Amino acid sequence: MHYDTELPEAIRRLTDAVRGKQPERTADMFERCLANTWKTTLKRKDDGTTFVITGDIPAMWLRDSAAQVRPFLVLAEDPEIRDMIQGVVRRQFDYILRDPYANAFNDSPSGAGHQKDVTDMSPWVWERKYEIDSLCYPIQLSYLLWKNAGSSDHLDENFRTGVHQIIALWKREQRHESDSTYTFERFNCPESDTLVRNGKGSETGYTGMTWSGFRPSDDACMYGYLVPSNMFAVVVLHYVKEIAQEVFRDQELAEEAEKLAVQIDKGIHEYGILVDEECGPIYAYEVDGLGAANLMDDANVPSLLSLPYLGYTTADDPVYMNTRKFILSKRNPYYYQGKSASGIGSPHTPNQYIWHIALAMQGMTSQDDIEKQFLLNVLLATDGGTGLMHEGFDADNPEEFTRPWFSWANMMFCELVLMCSGITVQR
Repeated sequence: MHYDTELPEAIRRLTDAVRGKQPERTADMFERCLANTWKTTLKRKDDGTTFVITGDIPAMWLRDSAAQVRPFLVLAEDPEIRDMIQGVVRRQFDYILRDPYANAFNDSPSGAGHQKDVTDMSPWVWERKYEIDSLCYPIQLSYLLWKNAGSSDHLDENFRTGVHQIIALWKREQRHESDSTYTFERFNCPESDTLVRNGKGSETGYTGMTWSGFRPSDDACMYGYLVPSNMFAVVVLHYVKEIAQEVFRDQELAEEAEKLAVQIDKGIHEYGILVDEECGPIYAYEVDGLGAANLMDDANVPSLLSLPYLGYTTADDPVYMNTRKFILSKRNPYYYQGKSASGIGSPHTPNQYIWHIALAMQGMTSQDDIEKQFLLNVLLATDGGTGLMHEGFDADNPEEFTRPWFSWANMMFCELVLMCSGITVQR
């Protein structure tokens, strides 16, 4: 099935390139998923920014919007594609300057979304669940756009001011107990949608890592130091250092970013690695700095599975390999096996529901080309007959699924197809 009309010439050339490397069914699904995101989720605004909805939710998540446009970075030298991605970055940093604690925003100050939550809401904010990765993703997208488009136009004063705010927030949240004023409560909801201790979250001790209220699933953290998100913060702080040195010529910002990255990384290595009796040293998913740890992985990114993809470590790192063995086993409470598939799900969705995002990520972080192709085939076989990806699907019956219109999952599939076709985003 072709979507030639309305698609830019650059995207049509990309889909043709994939058709030259992949079987027809794979190429059809790739084209369908790519076209769905381009046609249904991107809205160019009069101010030159780009508003991006997740699909079935009419709000812009900082995380999702970056992940949704990331595969388009392979076309970033094309002016139309570059301008669209620059528009996403500019809108993301406009939002961060409005509220760096918010995870999702409205198109205008409409007051849509979760306005009854007990936190410092505004009509621009759809949801104000504080998540480290909501601030990592816009920095990552900005950096990758610079590298892939060869343009730094989007690395403007709004970006610079936003980065200063992000660093200040992460430093403040290193001492959440004493220095933070952020709280979040939601009533008449599942426990995962609110924070304990009157919105403060579970108690934490100082580790050098920075605190997060919620996971990239938008579920509340069990313990406040979300290890994969702290790892992502380390990666993007190094991006900030490089941008500060090469674009801004700002050595003070570069040194501030490097200092914080070192502190967080030291905390990860001191508190975030545990010795498992079967696997050896592994990364914990969450810790509290007081001796407690949560050993699991979630389908959403950043995850422990995604660490090589994020650039924190390599796929052959022994601790990552041990962790991968643990999380791709029944010892991870959210690893499911069924008649149609095996993979990682989430407490966010029903029991035995595997996520397409996690299957794509498993493929992209695999060192085995046979495993990559196997997982690509699993994704193709579990679309529930829709021709698109979903959030979670029943491991025994893929026709039962959540979120029929979920652009992040579609684009993760596209990114795996690009990788299997030898087409990758420059890092």
